Amino acid sequence: MESSDEPLSSPPPQQQQSSSLLHDVLGSATAGIISRIMTHPLDTVKARLQAPSSSFASYRGPIDALIQTYRHEGIRSLYGGFGAVIVGGTPGTVLYLTGYAFFRDTFSSIASNLGGNNGGSTFNSSNKPSLTQGQEFAVHFSSGMFAEAVTCIIYVPVDVVKERMQVQSRESLINDRMRKPQSYHYNGSWDALQQIIRTEGMKGIYRGYWATLASFGPFSALYFVFYERCKVWSKEMLQDNKTDNTDAQRMDDGDLPLHYLVACSAGAG
Repeated sequence: MESSDEPLSSPPPQQQQSSSLLHDVLGSATAGIISRIMTHPLDTVKARLQAPSSSFASYRGPIDALIQTYRHEGIRSLYGGFGAVIVGGTPGTVLYLTGYAFFRDTFSSIASNLGGNNGGSTFNSSNKPSLTQGQEFAVHFSSGMFAEAVTCIIYVPVDVVKERMQVQSRESLINDRMRKPQSYHYNGSWDALQQIIRTEGMKGIYRGYWATLASFGPFSALYFVFYERCKVWSKEMLQDNKTDNTDAQRMDDGDLPLHYLVACSAGAG
């Protein structure tokens, strides 16, 4: 029986792109759910401390607000609006991360074609367009801004519902003690969404869109600029420690050790 020395053929580009997109979607959805489970109580505390209502004036700080909320209202109040975040926020996180990857790849190709490379594009060993540092900054900055602008279409309604659910139980408790009428009462995230649209229209559900974009747009843009640059520095560090420079030059993002990616994410933020 004759053996063949021919290398196995690699998957076609369309199949590779579909697999990469699937990994991005599943990874970003999982990351969004896990991070929200861990941080939602702190987000509830932040919403209550920032609320203008006098119902929250008794809190002496974040820790006191966390303890008082748990002691008087239970763990359920700390997770007020969690349903809206999971149902709406998870797709938002997926759109945010996959949208950034889409804009980054699209803008990278455009910048490479417009870069004056004798009418054509040059590619590095990872089969990605080679860009100057100035082009990389512009691509990552604009990709972060575009990703935030698109994602805010989902994030802003989710935040409106979430924040109203987060402050509702405390205000209801205070109003009951003082026998004051409650201005609104929601039986859940879906009921809150319906009531806000019914009484305030789409303007109510998108209240603060431009303020959110003005605040988080530059943050997202600069975050991805520093995140991508940190990954480049990490690859260079690993390349210096490798004896086989050929393998180091072919290193992709997925080849970076987990602790390097965590450090890049935390440092960029």
